[in-house]
Parts: sequence; structure tokens; C-alpha cells
Amino acid sequence: MNIIFEYHHVSGSQRLEQMATEKLNTLQEKYDFVHRADVFFKSENRSDNEEQICDIRLSMPGPRIFASTNADTFEAAMNETIRDLEDQLRKVKEKMKNY
Repeated sequence: MNIIFEYHHVSGSQRLEQMATEKLNTLQEKYDFVHRADVFFKSENRSDNEEQICDIRLSMPGPRIFASTNADTFEAAMNETIRDLEDQLRKVKEKMKNY
């Protein structure tokens, strides 16, 4: 799977990229029709606190799948986003017919 990372208002992190790659490769093993992932890490300053946002868009035959989560840390946001994507992928796979 081709994985592309983008950072908005935050510096790049090898640790985050490694964690995301491991989790996305696990998803790709279960759902082999996924061929590309775009991962966006964003930091948003609010008046009361700073939120970390993880957006992931998966490309595959048919429509793309997208999930976004904001949390206190990038790790928590990424874990929740991956969970949301797995739920969506499960539904897509159920609709697919084997020929």
C-alpha cells in the first residue's frame, strides 16, 4: 500500500509515521483491495486547549473512504480514526460480491 503523510501546523514525526504505517498495513492485510492511504496530522489551537487531529483517506476501487478524529494526542486520534475506517471497510467488504 502506498501511504502519503501530510502535516499541517505541526512538524513531521517518524514515530507517528511508523505507528500509522503498522496499523494501516494491518488493515491492508485484512482488506487487500485498499491500495493507497493519505494521512493528515493537524494541530488546531482553540481558546481553551490545543486539539490534535488525524484524518485518513483510503483509496480503493469505487468511492474513497474517509475518517477524522480529534483528541488530546495524535496517537489517540489515530487509533480512533483507524477504528472508524475498519468499521467502514467491513461494511464495504460485506457489500462486495465474490465472482
